[in-house]
Amino acid sequence: AGASTGSWLEGNELVRQGAEARIFRTQYLGRPALIKERFAKSYRHPELDRRIRHKRTLAEVRAITKCRKQGLDAPVIFHVDFRKCIIVMEEIKGQTVRDTLFKLESHPDNNQAEKLMKDIGTSIAKFHNSGMIHGDLTTSNFIVRDSGELVMIDFGLSFISKDIEDLGVDLYVLERAFISTHPRSEELFKKVLNAYHATSRVASKVLNKLNDVRARGRKRDMVG
Repeated sequence: AGASTGSWLEGNELVRQGAEARIFRTQYLGRPALIKERFAKSYRHPELDRRIRHKRTLAEVRAITKCRKQGLDAPVIFHVDFRKCIIVMEEIKGQTVRDTLFKLESHPDNNQAEKLMKDIGTSIAKFHNSGMIHGDLTTSNFIVRDSGELVMIDFGLSFISKDIEDLGVDLYVLERAFISTHPRSEELFKKVLNAYHATSRVASKVLNKLNDVRARGRKRDMVG
């Protein structure tokens, strides 16, 4: 990538495109890096669109910074252009938890699975202890580095809150992701909650709230 932000995207490989952002692979000062560009949505009013993209870019940068302050592994940020809603960050070499769990389904390794669930629960609890909510916890938003460390990613919907309801909903979103993507993972998710309980400063309140949120979810499912 060139030195000016206008040239960040030129000639770089598009790795993934989601509803909100495009991810490109590049090099930054000789290091493997990713460019995350939150692109404009033509159906939104231009000023509203700019504000939403700026807010989510800022949220992501803030959350990654919080992670690192808490001693959690998170991508290193190399450069941010808030005007263009671009973040240049370290490329994490590894595999998503989603893909790791699929692999463990066909080649079971109880020790690896247990360590992974413990790492997930501990990471979320530390993140919550810092006053942050992720907002989109799924097994695709954690990467296991080739060296074994767990990295939380994709913080565009994160926000600051210590409200017990927000903490409980964050866990509920992850639980739903486990159930929908990994149907036989109920016992594994219990290990996530055990690790969360051991690390969270307000674990009992949050887990009670999680039960409330589950009950509301079941009621909605029945009503349709």
